[in-house]
Amino acid sequence: MSFKTVVFYGSYRSDRQGIKAARFIIDQLQQRNHEVIFADAKEYDFGILDRMYKEYPQGQAPAKMEELAEHIRTADGFVVVAGEYNHSIQPGLSNLMDHYLEEYFFRPAGIVSYSVGGFGGVRAAIQLRAFLSEMGMVTISSIFAISKIGDSLDEAGTPREAALAKRVGQFLDELEWYEQALQRQRKEKGIPF
Repeated sequence: MSFKTVVFYGSYRSDRQGIKAARFIIDQLQQRNHEVIFADAKEYDFGILDRMYKEYPQGQAPAKMEELAEHIRTADGFVVVAGEYNHSIQPGLSNLMDHYLEEYFFRPAGIVSYSVGGFGGVRAAIQLRAFLSEMGMVTISSIFAISKIGDSLDEAGTPREAALAKRVGQFLDELEWYEQALQRQRKEKGIPF
C-alpha cells in the first residue's frame, strides 16, 4: 500500500542541522513507497500569521498557500521534524502549521525531534503532542529522537550510525498502521464533523 505523507520542517537558521533529519526521514518514507511532500517553512515563507488559509475568500489565498492546503487535505499522514528552541518548538514550524486547521483533521502525525546535544529534542516533541492534537491530528506513540544531529547524520541525511536506520523502521511501521486505519475509517464512515 502506498501513502501520501507531508513532512513539515521549521528551521529558518542559515546553518540548518535539522535539514539532515528531514532528508533522512524523506528518504526512508520514499524507500517505503510514500509520495512525500516536503513542507519547509523557509520555502513556504508565508510571513508571520496574519490570515489563516480558511480566512481567505475561496480562490483568493496565495498560490503557494493553496498548493500546500491541497497537499495537506489529500495527505494520509504527516511527519513533523522539529528542533528544540528553549524547550519548545521552532517558531517557523508553528507559524507555518498555524496557517491551516481543518485540513489536518483525522490524520496521524509522527514526530521526529533532534538536537545538537544528547536529549534529541524530546522536550520539543512533548510540546508538539499538544500542538498537533489541538489541530486535529492523532500523534503516534513513538517519537523518533535524534541526538547529536551533527554527528548522527551527514549532509545528505545518511546515518552515520546503524542504530538510526534500525529504529526508524518501527517508527514508520506505526505511522503507516495509523495512516491505513484512519484512511479506511474516513473512507468507510466519513468524519464526525
